[in-house]
Amino acid sequence: MGFAADEAPKAGYRRSAGSPRGEARRRELLERVTEDVAANGLVDFSLRRAARAAGTTHKVLLYHFDGVEDLLRQVVFKLRARRIDNAMAAAREAAGHETLAARIRAVWPTLLNEESRLSRVLDQAIGLAMYDPERHSDLAREASRQYLPVLESLCPERWSDRRRREVAEMVLATLRGFLLERLTTGDAPGVAAGFEALIRMLELEEAAGE
Repeated sequence: MGFAADEAPKAGYRRSAGSPRGEARRRELLERVTEDVAANGLVDFSLRRAARAAGTTHKVLLYHFDGVEDLLRQVVFKLRARRIDNAMAAAREAAGHETLAARIRAVWPTLLNEESRLSRVLDQAIGLAMYDPERHSDLAREASRQYLPVLESLCPERWSDRRRREVAEMVLATLRGFLLERLTTGDAPGVAAGFEALIRMLELEEAAGE
């Protein structure tokens, strides 16, 4: 997994100035590249591959994006937003279940059963951030910035901001660990047991605040 050395952004290309027409073109290109990454993953991702997927040239991409890393960051952001939308839809369908534990239980199947290619890409993005943090640490930092507000929104409104943040951090780290464990070991029963322990902990957490 990585980028070819000759794919580094070159100085001198003019960036899109953000006009309505330019912004529409940027969104169109980003959507095409995003669908390619969703289908084929991040292995061997490069500016040239992105250009082929978008039906354009690498110079055009560099006009609209600040290099291959910026393009990759925006692609992963879009795919992560897709995962969040799926999870929140599941949480909304759990209407009448007002506890955090019930909401997390409703969200969990979407993380397990979502399109496998989407999960693979987002897992690869975290792996890339770990493999080369100097270039790709934003892929991990932005994941937390996207996920944490969503998890905080699932917490009881009566909780303080600090308590919501603490519990959201715990849930995020735990669910990440479960997904990684399931991916790397295939131990679905073990992950299921751990998830039930998390649910019991959240139930106790809410009961303690009553």
